[in-house]
Amino acid sequence: MSDEIVQHGSGEVGVVADPIADPGLPPHLPRPTDVDEKAEKRSEMQIASMFGFSSVCAILFCVAYFAFSVGGHPDTIFGWGASTVALGVTMGLSFLAIGVGIIQWSRKLMVDNEVVEMRHPVASSEEDREYAIDAFNLGVEESGIMRRPLVRNSLLGAIATALLPAVVVLRDLGPLPGDKLYVTVWKQGMRVVRDVSGSPISAADMQLGDLINAEPDVFFHPELYGEEEFDEHRLIKEKAKAAVILVRIRPEDIKPAAGRENWHHEGILCFSKICTHVGCPISLYEQQTHHLLCPCHQSTFDLSDNAKVVFGPAARALPQLPLSVDSSGYLVAAEPFQEPVGPSFWERG
Repeated sequence: MSDEIVQHGSGEVGVVADPIADPGLPPHLPRPTDVDEKAEKRSEMQIASMFGFSSVCAILFCVAYFAFSVGGHPDTIFGWGASTVALGVTMGLSFLAIGVGIIQWSRKLMVDNEVVEMRHPVASSEEDREYAIDAFNLGVEESGIMRRPLVRNSLLGAIATALLPAVVVLRDLGPLPGDKLYVTVWKQGMRVVRDVSGSPISAADMQLGDLINAEPDVFFHPELYGEEEFDEHRLIKEKAKAAVILVRIRPEDIKPAAGRENWHHEGILCFSKICTHVGCPISLYEQQTHHLLCPCHQSTFDLSDNAKVVFGPAARALPQLPLSVDSSGYLVAAEPFQEPVGPSFWERG
């Protein structure tokens, strides 16, 4: 800091002293680990031990998760649920040990020379950016992370094992779906009915350009298909997968893929209503182009060309449901869906 020179209204020039003198930096005092090699090695072992202890606690978390009973007659510790206490203590100690180890590392082993950085404009110059990169590289070097493999490797091990509890807890969100993502309630011969009302759809009543939101008849007449009455939870889950749309276009405009020549009935096509991007329901239809638009992220499917993606983030065509008609002229499923509906998932080929 420096004195400020000011000029008074009378023309006199005076000097205003700084209100607080610049104290400067105190002399740097070396730490025991800076001058004593044994103290340095001792601190390194202590820090590595904290990281190792963190790994042990993370593993004990997983052991406790499976060891203690939580249903029926749960195990207890001092009247509290043993599982809850063990999981909380082991996870807490695991993260605490990592934190303590990092703090001790910075206090005892990293370079602790005091520095002064002058205030600079918000927009850094190229020179400042280069200096920041150099300073970062210098910090990496001075931290000793490359020269201290014991500390580095034990820290990486502690962080890696700290992720184990997350894997165990996430697995407890519920049972795996098995093959439930691959199948819907659609069966051969099941009527395609209007959504909400459940009324059957006559092929003769559909006009060119029509789009109808539909569902399988099993939701309205489960006894006809050997099903029990759907409870609320199962109904919502199955309807989310089985929702379809019907459109009617000129048969000559259809470009069926090999093996799909008979999947439509007189130009009436049926596709899953669930977008293959993230599962939004689709029903925005453009009659002239036969394009179906998803309102969420604008994925666009060409229904005349096997519902292939022509725009947007979706990576798969909409699954098609083969159609036929029953003896009364109502639309029915000729077969179930031949592929999973909805967005992609890990196990899907």
